[in-house]
Amino acid sequence: MFNQPTGRRQTLTAGFLALAMAATVGTALGFEHIGGFIPCKLCLEQRIPYYVGVPLMLVALASAALKGPAWLTRGLLAAGGLLMVAGLALGVYHTGIEWSWWAGPADCSGATQVITSDVNDLFADLSKRPPSCDKAAGRFLGLSFAGWNVIASLFLAAIAFNGARRPA
Repeated sequence: MFNQPTGRRQTLTAGFLALAMAATVGTALGFEHIGGFIPCKLCLEQRIPYYVGVPLMLVALASAALKGPAWLTRGLLAAGGLLMVAGLALGVYHTGIEWSWWAGPADCSGATQVITSDVNDLFADLSKRPPSCDKAAGRFLGLSFAGWNVIASLFLAAIAFNGARRPA
């Protein structure tokens, strides 16, 4: 699989994944900074595969567009798929905690240390506490943000693995 030549399919796949991963994590950041939804510890951890995946897919895009070694482009696409599987696992874990299917981590009770650089905002920032991991910040069509991350991660993982596997 990794020795098959790469072509337009891998270039388009890497470009799509870079944009889709950026849009997904950008949406989460928008809900946080514009919508005022404060993420819990697990919500923040679910963003890590996207933070790593976007630059990785940009490297895959460059490799595919510049006719780099097939093993490199396909390997990067497969690594992107594995990152999304990790995001999927984190999303399923978090969703299960929200639905009380299993217990969450003890350190996700909503109490955290807040650091500010503005002395005037010190007391205001100290009153902000992220929600507990077992409380969904909101639901849309019955799914929490963690539930939507499961769907997004599954979709992006399938695309990444398909791009890594399929002929040029």
